[in-house]
Amino acid sequence: MTAPLRLSKRLIELTGCSRREAELYIEGGWVTVNGEVVDEPQRKVTDETVALLLGAVAEPLLPVTLLLHVPSGRLPERAAEEIGPDSRWAEDRAEQRTLKGHFARLTPCIPLQAGADGLHVLTQDWRTERKLREDLAKLEQEYVVEVSGELSERDLKRLNHGLVFNGTPLAPCKVSWQNETRLRFALKNPLPGQLVFMCNSVGLKVLSLKRIRIGGVPMGKVPAGQWRYLGAKERF
Repeated sequence: MTAPLRLSKRLIELTGCSRREAELYIEGGWVTVNGEVVDEPQRKVTDETVALLLGAVAEPLLPVTLLLHVPSGRLPERAAEEIGPDSRWAEDRAEQRTLKGHFARLTPCIPLQAGADGLHVLTQDWRTERKLREDLAKLEQEYVVEVSGELSERDLKRLNHGLVFNGTPLAPCKVSWQNETRLRFALKNPLPGQLVFMCNSVGLKVLSLKRIRIGGVPMGKVPAGQWRYLGAKERF
């Protein structure tokens, strides 16, 4: 039996590529071990069949952006720590292979309201992170808020325009009923605690908060605890 060897070193022996090229091929998902893609250069192999896929390119991975559905009752940071290849949404239409390198150095963007679940953005792309930071005041966020209590037409109009939070008049927003117990809030850069305050101000008790959209990017039908890639044509 062959002595265990790093996959990157075995690939160098097979192809004559440099160490850096070997690492890039492997991290890019271009190398198989017994027919299965392995993207860890440090993986030890012995007598397994190692192959370089056709069309392989020795280039660094392009940065990706992940859209995670934070489950109810979970902190976004804890949910983000648990994402991996197995929790990718099975119906994700993005033409993107799932690679372990996509879960390294992810930056969270645009925090959720306290106690909320739903859409959470994690990115490796500094351009996406900068855009979301710089455009925060302009990007509309959409929340679905489940409430209990009665809401008059007058108070519904107050929710849209007329409340004062911590001494500051709130900017107009769009609030409407989704069904008998859920309100839709579409607003820009909500302050921490703003949605709960707004509902309490008109006599409503908040039962749950869920963010479903940021700018032009919806969470879609991603189940709680799962994630999808930001599509190539999607724009915040």
